[in-house]
Amino acid sequence: MSEQKLTLISGLGNPGKKYSATRHNVGFMVIDTISDAFSIPLDKVLNGIHYGRGVMGDRKVILAKPMAFMNRSGPPIQNLISYYRILCEDVLIVHDDIDLAFGRLKIKEKGGHGGHNGVRSIIGAVGSGDFVRLRIGVGRPDTQTGVANFVLNGFSTAEKTELVTIQDRAKDAVVTILCKGAADGMNNFNRKL
Repeated sequence: MSEQKLTLISGLGNPGKKYSATRHNVGFMVIDTISDAFSIPLDKVLNGIHYGRGVMGDRKVILAKPMAFMNRSGPPIQNLISYYRILCEDVLIVHDDIDLAFGRLKIKEKGGHGGHNGVRSIIGAVGSGDFVRLRIGVGRPDTQTGVANFVLNGFSTAEKTELVTIQDRAKDAVVTILCKGAADGMNNFNRKL
């Protein structure tokens, strides 16, 4: 992430109360945690994306949540990137990942979509995968439960008790990425729990 530039931090999720507490919306949950911790309200709207501008440490940031369904997240994010002339290298996407154990965090610089439709949509809209991702493990469904049903349903009672801690760790990972870089973030947060 380049120094003294505006950084876009966007969570991925689905809009609406029906989806607010689902595994797929853990990216939105982390953005809400950061918004509260740094007093950055998401009080602006631009072409299908809710966002707020503020400062985290000494970095100017935009926190955002696209109000399109997950697999259509790219165009609203592209609109914000274009409007503020943000470089891909100054974008951090926070999203769920079924390939990681519940609660595990993994930071990744650049790359493909890894099967995540929201990330696929962003890469398609911005024309590049050159952004940082913070992947948050939501676990994998058993063989009887389809992936779509799994990610669009809520957390178990036991998992709910851990969510606040996970969201706080994710917030700390975002701060580390902003202040020290993605490599430092990977060293501190990519290890297994």
